[in-house]
Formats: sequence, C-alpha cells, structure tokens
Amino acid sequence: MHQSSASKPAGLTRSIHDRVLAGVMGGIAHRFGWSPTLLRILYVVGSVLSAAFPGILVYLLLWLLIPEGND
Repeated sequence: MHQSSASKPAGLTRSIHDRVLAGVMGGIAHRFGWSPTLLRILYVVGSVLSAAFPGILVYLLLWLLIPEGND
C-alpha cells in the first residue's frame, strides 16, 4: 500500500530558518523533535571534552552531506 507524503516522516535536511552556521544542528533537532539549542550545547561540549571526537570535521562533513531543506 502506498503512503501519502503527509504520513511519511520528513527526511534529514539542514534548516533554513533555525541556523547558526549552516543549519546542521537545527535540521537534526527538527527531524527528531529535539531542542536545537540543547543539541548545539551538547555537540560543542562533546567536541571540546573528547579528543577522539573531531567535532569540526564531523560538522563540515554533515554540512556537505545533508541537503538544505525548504522549511
């Protein structure tokens, strides 16, 4: 049975309205129903506290891989 586009979950896209740099965190937060501000804080804290987590590189890759949305 074919699902209508209204019932399908939205794909992962970068936010065009809730952005600080490229809309990556805003888009991820919107997709999963999280707080964009909290997600940004957790991402920065995780990047700073973990030497094994290259936060800037991961962010740049997400910026390149996640398409810009039209919300």
